[in-house]
Amino acid sequence: MVLDELEIGRLIRAAGYDSATRVAVGVSSPSMAPVLAIHREGNAPALDCEGVAYAGSLAKQITGACAALLAQNGTLDVDAPIADWLAELPRWSRTIRVRQLIHHTAGLPTTEAVWEQMTSAGESDWTSDGVLTALSTMHELERQPGAAYAYSNVGYICLARILERLSGADLSTFAEKHLFEPLQMRATTVWSGPVPSPPSAVLAEPLRSPAPLSIGDGGLWTSVRDLLRWNDALLADTLGVADALHTTGALDDGTPLDYAWGVRVFRVGGNRVESHGGSWEGATAKLVRLPDLGVSFAALAHDGSVERMAALSSSLQDELLSGTTL
Repeated sequence: MVLDELEIGRLIRAAGYDSATRVAVGVSSPSMAPVLAIHREGNAPALDCEGVAYAGSLAKQITGACAALLAQNGTLDVDAPIADWLAELPRWSRTIRVRQLIHHTAGLPTTEAVWEQMTSAGESDWTSDGVLTALSTMHELERQPGAAYAYSNVGYICLARILERLSGADLSTFAEKHLFEPLQMRATTVWSGPVPSPPSAVLAEPLRSPAPLSIGDGGLWTSVRDLLRWNDALLADTLGVADALHTTGALDDGTPLDYAWGVRVFRVGGNRVESHGGSWEGATAKLVRLPDLGVSFAALAHDGSVERMAALSSSLQDELLSGTTL
């Protein structure tokens, strides 16, 4: 069987996407040019594989790569307490290490608790400044740092702010210089507003408030074509950060985790999988690398269903792992 554009289209429909939903998928392999497929009908704005869409938490591996670069050159000490750079946070910041932000073991207040604090202060959008201001008023952690895994958007916002203060540049500028420009990811940007989306975005409909304007946990606007460039660069270790980015963490008691530096790393049938998703209201994304096979895929959708994106990703992954040829 050949995983071509028609087959990808069948998998998109099988995942439950209707004809009105815009979906773009790309599959990359070392043996041939990328296979690109789009799902669209009607007259609404098309999302093709060059179109810029919101990628949500795929931003975390961009943040992780920036952190890895700064750790490699000795600028970032991942075992240092975050209070070294986030002095505005309460005393608990002295007990959290940078690596615990990276691996989601910091025990920070939940997204829901932080958002409740933000809205009570009059915030209407999800922003980094709003999150950090809210955290500065919250004097209790959810749990002891290092004791448990709990996926945290708040943690990656803190990590991004640390990277900005260390590098002297906003994360968007740093990522552009050290990641996007070298990899010719010309459609990609890290966006923090002031309007909800960058001018280059192709939207099915305007984003409503709260807008995703934070940096580190999100803020990534990109195309399927650029995401494949990112995957290819990591598979080839073009940036020299692939090993660090895919080094998984552990709890303080030694319990291993499957979460590395903004990406999950696990095995399916003996094959290594490097995977992460992203979502916001009206947008979902998925990025998967299968390094043992040298293949990868990326998907973006103008659709808020995490379940549909998970079904599509699972079927694409299964097809590639089962020996489908490109």
